[in-house]
Amino acid sequence: MANRTEEAREPLRAASPQADYRLAFDLAPIGMVLSRQRIMVDCNQRLCEMFGAGRDELLGQSFRILYPSADEYERMGQRLTTILRSRGVYADDRIMRRLGGRLAGENFWCHVTGRALNPQAPHEAGIWSFEDLSSRRPVTAELTPREREVAAHLMEGQTAKTIGRALGISHRTVEIHRASLMRKYRASSTADLVHKLLVG
Repeated sequence: MANRTEEAREPLRAASPQADYRLAFDLAPIGMVLSRQRIMVDCNQRLCEMFGAGRDELLGQSFRILYPSADEYERMGQRLTTILRSRGVYADDRIMRRLGGRLAGENFWCHVTGRALNPQAPHEAGIWSFEDLSSRRPVTAELTPREREVAAHLMEGQTAKTIGRALGISHRTVEIHRASLMRKYRASSTADLVHKLLVG
């Protein structure tokens, strides 16, 4: 890996004034993906490192393999469609799953940002970035798919009603999941729960 990075940097040392966009993509400090119909068609080195997989294992694959469950992948796709159509961009913190390496199967918090190239067909083509938050926000409890989704919204300061609307469930169901999260994190209040989710 070190030799490959050194070789990649060589053009920068004798660079022409014109930017080398391919090199910038490959060596960006955050994970980056180009997608079509939620299939990864290109990615950079940092994304491979983050998920513990080679480019050949990721390219041509659905984003589904990066999610802890198929349900979360499907529900996220539905939410993304609405938001990307209205805004063209989307960002959130969510729990993803590593594929290989010494941390294979580990769930970790990740900040994900994306842009649809054509907001009217949001999954047609997109540019996505992934930032690993695990060093400052470890996952310390075994959570269900819904608990992971509710936790992500709670950390944004959303109420049960707002979360219910975003997830397409009743606010009472959100409250049940929140109560379960509080038990798992031994939190005395919603504010205490959010604090524990943020610091692990």
